[in-house]
Amino acid sequence: MKSSTRTSKLVNEIPPSGIRKFFDLASSMDNIISLGVGEPDFITPWAVREACISSLERGYTSYTANAGLLELRVEIAKYMNKQFQLAYQPKDEIIVTVGASEALDIALRAIIDPGDEIIVVEPTFVSYAPLVTLAGGKAVPVGTTVETNFRLLPEQLENAISPNTKAIMLSFPNNPTGSTMTEAELRGIAKIVEKYDLLVISDEIYAEMTYDHTHSSIANIEGMRDRTILISGFSKAFAMTGWRLGFVTAPSDITSAMLKIHQYTMMCASTMAQHAAIEALQNGMDDVEKMVQSYKQRRNYFVKSFDEIGLPCHVPGGAFYAFPSIKNTGLTSEQFAEQLLLTERVAVVPGHVFGLGGEGHIRCSYATSLDNLKEAVTRIDRFLQSL
Repeated sequence: MKSSTRTSKLVNEIPPSGIRKFFDLASSMDNIISLGVGEPDFITPWAVREACISSLERGYTSYTANAGLLELRVEIAKYMNKQFQLAYQPKDEIIVTVGASEALDIALRAIIDPGDEIIVVEPTFVSYAPLVTLAGGKAVPVGTTVETNFRLLPEQLENAISPNTKAIMLSFPNNPTGSTMTEAELRGIAKIVEKYDLLVISDEIYAEMTYDHTHSSIANIEGMRDRTILISGFSKAFAMTGWRLGFVTAPSDITSAMLKIHQYTMMCASTMAQHAAIEALQNGMDDVEKMVQSYKQRRNYFVKSFDEIGLPCHVPGGAFYAFPSIKNTGLTSEQFAEQLLLTERVAVVPGHVFGLGGEGHIRCSYATSLDNLKEAVTRIDRFLQSL
């Protein structure tokens, strides 16, 4: 063999997910309270599950169109218009994908040429930079800090731009920090994007989970709709993580390129899941609202509790994560997470795995019961007292 290894050098150089290490360790232990899982603790609403069952019973087990059921794309267009005042054509500006993760992957592969740079705003979800690398591009991280509530400043973006910059990846509401950006703040970013003729990949999977103000999409700002690839899906808002159903909206020239990749790699999303998603969009918003109100109640309790036990925590405006600072303990985020898991059986994710600005923090999901959150706070407080 010509190479000493049978696998790709590119893949070999990508580190495994930092989140999985702690999940794997926690799975081998008992009496664990997990604050690490990034998914709702609610079961998918019954009407949505019933729509899937009905789809099976009626024999809808074949492929759909590559872009997804037209009926579903029509409902997505209505939903985006009603919820976020964004207009997209169902036939050629919307693709139904196998989760938002696939949408991110094919978006990057559709726009990247070798040598292109993609600015990744961090801390952020662990897959962004690796997906850029796998698509043949170069991820350029830009770190945000708690001093600005983990919001991106226009000058930070402009300082990171080079002649090779193709696009910027945004994620607000943010995983792991829960931070959001207002329309006024996004306008500052939009000016830089237009100035340098860039594209934006905006992951808005947590858009419905915005607690203190209405969600703002950068695609709403004048001139930005035709520059923006908007990623979303059903996993978070509708508690459908295991259904693996997402969607992407973008100008038709970009969705056309994305659809080519989707055709060859995925064919189409699950037919039964698509029928369930139609029911979710048509009749599921009351369930979404109930879940969001529950998350907000938990957020308020959790952030207040962290501050009271000595871990300063900014107030997350969206998603379902708290990102408290552990700098005053003298431990790294990995040391803190590992020792907390081993001594008190509480699983959190060390902030450093989310990139620049993450070290010195831990990600704690409050997508679990209030009783679990209260017990977790008790255990974390006891751990702090032992240091």
